[in-house]
Amino acid sequence: MTEHVEWSEPEATAAPANAAVTPADAADAARLVAFGLQPKLQPARDQEYADLLRRYREDPPFARLADAVATGLGLIVLEVSPRAGMAVTAAEDSVFAVRMGDYARRTSADGGDRFLHGLAHLAVAATAFPRPEDLADDGYIGRVTVNGVDAFVRQSCHRLEERAAEQGENTDPASDAPGLESAWRIWARRSATGATKDARRLAGSTTGIVAKAVSFLTDSGFLQRTGDDNGGTYRTTARYQLQVRDMAGGAALAELLELGVVPVTDGTPTLLPPEDTDDLELVADAGLPFHSA
Repeated sequence: MTEHVEWSEPEATAAPANAAVTPADAADAARLVAFGLQPKLQPARDQEYADLLRRYREDPPFARLADAVATGLGLIVLEVSPRAGMAVTAAEDSVFAVRMGDYARRTSADGGDRFLHGLAHLAVAATAFPRPEDLADDGYIGRVTVNGVDAFVRQSCHRLEERAAEQGENTDPASDAPGLESAWRIWARRSATGATKDARRLAGSTTGIVAKAVSFLTDSGFLQRTGDDNGGTYRTTARYQLQVRDMAGGAALAELLELGVVPVTDGTPTLLPPEDTDDLELVADAGLPFHSA
């Protein structure tokens, strides 16, 4: 586990309540937010970052100033700590917001794949943190693999198909039907790896879609690659745990977990047999780590 910067208790000498904010204070606050926008930067490896985090904790007026800078940029502060740094996420109207449609367009010419990319991100989160206590435990590290996430989604597809058949629903809708309700059906029909002359994984295959998702999360500082087994192995970071906490109330993530097909695991693609649960329908775009517009 990564060693974290240790903070001592704040000194009793606090800044006067009526102290004026100086341009230097504003610059330092903006600098702290800028550090927070560099997701791969670890406070333990940057002394200036660690010093500004310490000041945030020990100097309430400075903390309020940094929060105000973040708010003005359309950012939501999730946590400020040695383990996560200044962890921020973008509000819907922020210039830093990543939108699912833009993400999907960068990965495929087929706009219908948008829901598959969203489902991949949802499945990574569900596989990494399958229990509420995992999200609550700051020391918990989730582990996922590309093949494991794909296997999880396919098992979920099988469970949802069983439910649809039991309820007499159409189990083979048009492939361009909107929403995650159709996405699981499209996923089940899509090749896991595809085929090329040199045996490379196709970007439009389901493991290709998962690989794109985990690559994006790695570039964003949410995951760290740890190996090449099972299509690629990854471990979660504190920032990702905070991000998933923020989306944990979303209906789609809750419903994937309710299917009961993912155990607490070391990230290998071994799934528990599905258990009977109350019937639920997936909600399009609910709980995704993207904005829908």
